[in-house]
Amino acid sequence: MNSPAPTRSAMRALLLESLGPIESGRAVLRLAELPVPRPAPGEVLVQVSVCGVCRTDLDEIEGRTPPPRLPVIPGHQVVGTVVERGEGAGLHPLGSRVGVGWIHSSSGDEGENLSPLFRATGRDVDGGYAEYLRVPERYAFPIPPIFRDIEAAPLLCAGAIGYRSLRLAGLRDGEPLGLMGFGASAHLVLQLARHVYPRSPIFVFAREQSARETARELGALWTGSIDDPPPERARAIIDTTPAWRPVVRALAALRPGGRLVINAIAKEPGDQAALLDLSYAEHLWLEREVKSVANITARDIAEFLPLAAAIPLRPRVTCYPLEAANDVLRELREGGGPAGAKVLCVGGATR
Repeated sequence: MNSPAPTRSAMRALLLESLGPIESGRAVLRLAELPVPRPAPGEVLVQVSVCGVCRTDLDEIEGRTPPPRLPVIPGHQVVGTVVERGEGAGLHPLGSRVGVGWIHSSSGDEGENLSPLFRATGRDVDGGYAEYLRVPERYAFPIPPIFRDIEAAPLLCAGAIGYRSLRLAGLRDGEPLGLMGFGASAHLVLQLARHVYPRSPIFVFAREQSARETARELGALWTGSIDDPPPERARAIIDTTPAWRPVVRALAALRPGGRLVINAIAKEPGDQAALLDLSYAEHLWLEREVKSVANITARDIAEFLPLAAAIPLRPRVTCYPLEAANDVLRELREGGGPAGAKVLCVGGATR
């Protein structure tokens, strides 16, 4: 080791020990005391300040993208401080503030999000619902000073994967953009799109009236339900919902040659029968296309964080104590609570 170990030998962490539905009365995560991990060569040890709660956490816990082993510590929108470095790690000085996203490690090339070497933070390896986390140093990213810890956390997944989705949409300035669903990722994509494509009208399809009001406050030209027709057909629509019916409705709202980008790691089966309404002539003909977003690369996060600071993006965040994680997950599952992102404050989040 090229730095001293942290003075603490034990840490609080939330363990996922079995897969199953998130429902009232069931605590899916157990608070435990575990040894503080030690960084391997090329890794850093991060003392966690905050960790965002993401819909992908639901997919892990409920088995749509199951961890390869149990128990595991979830969480992949992590902000904290480098407190120890493994042998050969010199990229981040001790005391520097870094973030860790969904990508924990991979091949390191342009297509690393699709590589069989891809490992996800909080699924394939222990994540940030804990007081300490270890990660390869090249997959820890400096946090711009403009952001407080709680603001930076949702940028590491909801924001960065939204950035990737917007790139994949292939939009040109002035072309209409639709956002299907309006949660943690979409509220950041809206702000990002207004900066990158200032002449493009943005249409938001959302179930909750409160989400539509937030979208209008952030600059959406039009808001409505998923069944409402927008003022004009969109050149691209980004879908961040966990359901199938919005996919069909989004395809109906695309202009010829338009692209639907599905920003979801899994779709839930509850309304899969909605796909029976899919009409080739109405939804797919005239070169409409569907593209999925799979994982994320180091490049996505490294490019996105400075851009988010330059705009600057202002995530809407509600902070909860680590011990409240089960309640937060249920709130996320049921679609309730304040608009924007949900973040667990693990270590004080003083910055």
